[in-house]
Amino acid sequence: MKTMTATQAARNFAGLLDAVEHGEVFVITRDGVAVGRFVPERRTTADRLKEALREQSADPDFADDVEAARSDLRSAFTHEVRTWPDA
Repeated sequence: MKTMTATQAARNFAGLLDAVEHGEVFVITRDGVAVGRFVPERRTTADRLKEALREQSADPDFADDVEAARSDLRSAFTHEVRTWPDA
């Protein structure tokens, strides 16, 4: 965690924002007393998921894999009892 005076923060605000965006935390002081913090914004799980999906290319065989799994499940359970047994 770094410390910066309010004057330094005001003079270098764009640089401060860039550093915070990259994960750094700053304590802002006025007259030697801490008055606040600049911390990176927490990203939501949805944001991380969207980013991961954007970075990955689509799997052209995905639909075939899903259908094969469904077919396997159907065949594994075709002989299951479909009614409640007599108790």
